[in-house]
Amino acid sequence: MSERLPPVGEPTIATGALRYRCLVERDALRVTGPEAGKFLQGQLTQDVLTVDLGAHRWSWLLEPAGRVVALLRVFHPGENEWVLESDPGWGEAISVRLNRFKLRTKADIEAMPAKLLCCRGAGWNLDGPLVAEPPWPGVLGVDRLYLDDVPAVEASASGDDSLGALALLEAQRIAVGQPRMGAEITERTIPAETGIVEWTVSFTKGCYTGQELVARIDSRGNHVPRKMVRLRLDGEVAAGSEMFDADGASVVAAASGVSPGAAGRITSVGLSPSQGWVGLGYLERKAGSPVSLVADGVPVRVIG
Repeated sequence: MSERLPPVGEPTIATGALRYRCLVERDALRVTGPEAGKFLQGQLTQDVLTVDLGAHRWSWLLEPAGRVVALLRVFHPGENEWVLESDPGWGEAISVRLNRFKLRTKADIEAMPAKLLCCRGAGWNLDGPLVAEPPWPGVLGVDRLYLDDVPAVEASASGDDSLGALALLEAQRIAVGQPRMGAEITERTIPAETGIVEWTVSFTKGCYTGQELVARIDSRGNHVPRKMVRLRLDGEVAAGSEMFDADGASVVAAASGVSPGAAGRITSVGLSPSQGWVGLGYLERKAGSPVSLVADGVPVRVIG
């Protein structure tokens, strides 16, 4: 790094934009061996073999029927070496799923806890084979994944979030539409519902486990029973709240579990310094394309 960094969790203001960083827990798996790339090519939705050394891509790991096991960030730090990063708490499920299909393959899978230094805003200068820039599609900043000890300059004050950097990070995730495992993504999710297939799936790489459902939905115009949407809320609403048509129109009960009359459900809520209350949620296809909704008496706007 070429500059003195503020303590972890300390937001700073730079050129009129909010600039901050924080250290968060992640799960990681290191996959190594002469057949590691070939193995992952047949298991992930992305074209792993075309990821340059030191680069990364987002990908899905799916069950054979096409349901999601995890959303991953795939790093290629060295020859015959890949690192898969996921939200914390999902590493074991990823390891079990990969090992189930690793038959007579010269590849080793090692699961481990990891830490991610999340820097948001412009002007950060991080380097190394496990650096992701931009951290999320369309977002200024950089992420640095640590599989071993975090350097002291990064780890300082990592337990102190009195200034709310973690809340800022969560609000920004929600505002830009980055889904999170356990919130927007569960074992019932299929990739097309999230709206991020464009940058998580290769349709030219060849076969992979779970491909049939992904390809079939794409060929039919991505028509799915529900879709993830970004929301703006006029006040705080609890995640899990159901959304209803603001005009009182009746909506047919959906198969995905929302109440009769509900148009969908909110999955995440955060407070953005620049945008106010922001949310992510799912709208049922039977609800049509409402712009104005209400959840727990609070007006909700669908923005895409």
